[in-house]
Amino acid sequence: MLSAELGISTFGDLLDNYPYKYVDRSRVYTIREVTGEMPFVQICGKILSFETFEMSPHKQRVVAHFTDGTGIMDLTWFNGGKYAKQNYKIGTRYIVFGKPTVFNGRVNVVHPDIDPAENMELSAMGLQPYYSTTEKMKKGGLTSRSIERLTKSLLERIKTPMAETLPPFMTQRLHLMARDEALRTIHYPKNAKQLEQARLRLKFEELFYVQLNIVRYASDHRRKYRGYPFPRIGRLFNDFYHHNLPFALTGAQKRVMHEIRADVGSGRQMNRLLQGDVGSGKTLVALMAMLIALDNGFQACIMAPTEILAEQHLETIRTFLKGMDVRVELLTGIVKGKRRKEVLEGLQDGTVQILVGTHAVIEDTVQFAQLGLVVVDEQHRFGVAQRAKLWSKNDNPPHVLVMTATPIPRTLAMTLYGDLDVSVIDELPPGRKPIVTQHVFDSQLPKLYDSIRRQIQLGRQVYIVFPLIEESEKTDLKNLEDGYEMLRQVFPEFSMSKVHGRMKPKEKEEEMQKFVCGDTQILVATTVIEVGVNVPNASVMVILDAQRFGLSQLHQLRGRVGRGADQSYCILVTTFKLSEDTRKRIDIMCETNDGFRIAEADLKLRGPGDLEGTQQSGMAFDLKIADIARDGQLVQLARDEAQHIIEQDPNCEKAEYGLLWNRLRELRKTDINWSAIS
Repeated sequence: MLSAELGISTFGDLLDNYPYKYVDRSRVYTIREVTGEMPFVQICGKILSFETFEMSPHKQRVVAHFTDGTGIMDLTWFNGGKYAKQNYKIGTRYIVFGKPTVFNGRVNVVHPDIDPAENMELSAMGLQPYYSTTEKMKKGGLTSRSIERLTKSLLERIKTPMAETLPPFMTQRLHLMARDEALRTIHYPKNAKQLEQARLRLKFEELFYVQLNIVRYASDHRRKYRGYPFPRIGRLFNDFYHHNLPFALTGAQKRVMHEIRADVGSGRQMNRLLQGDVGSGKTLVALMAMLIALDNGFQACIMAPTEILAEQHLETIRTFLKGMDVRVELLTGIVKGKRRKEVLEGLQDGTVQILVGTHAVIEDTVQFAQLGLVVVDEQHRFGVAQRAKLWSKNDNPPHVLVMTATPIPRTLAMTLYGDLDVSVIDELPPGRKPIVTQHVFDSQLPKLYDSIRRQIQLGRQVYIVFPLIEESEKTDLKNLEDGYEMLRQVFPEFSMSKVHGRMKPKEKEEEMQKFVCGDTQILVATTVIEVGVNVPNASVMVILDAQRFGLSQLHQLRGRVGRGADQSYCILVTTFKLSEDTRKRIDIMCETNDGFRIAEADLKLRGPGDLEGTQQSGMAFDLKIADIARDGQLVQLARDEAQHIIEQDPNCEKAEYGLLWNRLRELRKTDINWSAIS
């Protein structure tokens, strides 16, 4: 059951199954001292008698009256009462532990932990560990206490010190506990200070090996793969820069272009992450990088996560390149038959210079004449293993530019994208006004509808976003279909489009095009519009049930407006009753448009595994004890140490670092998805 429920199959797994909390068992209370407000108490005394109360034909409540000489309290079992009566003897001294309440004027502990009092080992335990369990385990009698006893028994049997996984020069310089001591302490700490030292050691080790793997990979890759040199800034780039550039580049865009030019001119393969908020001009920078590739006799391609976004990129790039002699083609699932054949042939003979597509671009059937640059516009994680597929399309790997519109906190970027150099566009193009974000309660909807009407009368367009498509029995989320019909009644004078994820691509495209062209004034949608729609005339984003969304998702949705010169608004509509975390999210959205500040807050509130949406796993692996959101300084320390090791031993062959390379090889054989971060 341990294996099936918690993945614990070996003794090592059991030792790596760390407690999730600790309760102080060092103090023994008297019954006279106990009140119902105390969290947990430990009392030494004896059972005076048992009473049984019939609750139903098949259910009993068993109560033991317990004393320590200073008073009497009750121990209650709603389940397992038969076991208690058979195993706990009247008159025998026991240590009782549990959460006290007061019932009928007497202190009561429901389902207490009970142990013989002879050795008083629990009071000597200090902090008692508590381990995660599942309902299935509890039903099978495998409780936190059972796991604790198994762990204790294992530790008692291990007489010799457990093998060290960090070399002495590192543990001594960083003042880290020995691994043997850390593992014993994490399960049975005597006090809070000792526990903190054990946690520090184990967290550092975990983060260090993740970073060592990433840094080793990046170093190895740089030495192994030469990039195509792009020495020329030629006719296409200069024509675009002098005649087609829609506005002057921001300082941030110029800085990033210098970084990209240095990369592609260096003779090594570029692997760069370009971070920038929605509307910061990442696509323009990517296009200019692609034109450098074309000027040097190479092809370029841009990959998007959805067909809608790929089509958006195609339209944007063709608009940017209007009047220029550059062949740009689309390759997605909807490009079929003769058209697909023409595109594939054009790629092979080199006449297609820029390809826009989805991840289908990396399929084996897609062959380029000379692919020099790949731009990956990726909403979610696009692993190294997938990027590596692109390299097989050439003798040398193409340069890679990964773009993300969700600003990633530095510590997370070091872990998720640790093999990439990072560029940041932290300025918006001139003329953009900051979006005003407001929080309203659903009781204020009639007033909000009046404001929407005024905006549309001024010639603007409006997004209204619902969280779900169909009604769910378990939640009170508004139904998009019903909502759409209701909004048609509220705004009979305006035309509406409706878009959701279950529509056929063609239907979705038709509805979106109506909105893009201005034929409809209101677009009612689910989060399918989080990416892929660029409507400068849309100035209002209304997000219904905003409490259901994560910060990053709210920020992405807000980025759909504010693309024109008009003042834009994002309205977050929630119920009145909100949790503390939700209030913090809403407040942060109203306070700032800074994507990096929002991403940092999101990481702290939601954790790294849920950064993108309601249930989106952003991490490629599970950390057992470290927390990237809260252990940022340790991530940096681990990164610095890993970098130092690679500088000293780039070929992973020096004897003094043998312990580290052997340990890394062991870890790579485990079920951690190292390929996604290596």
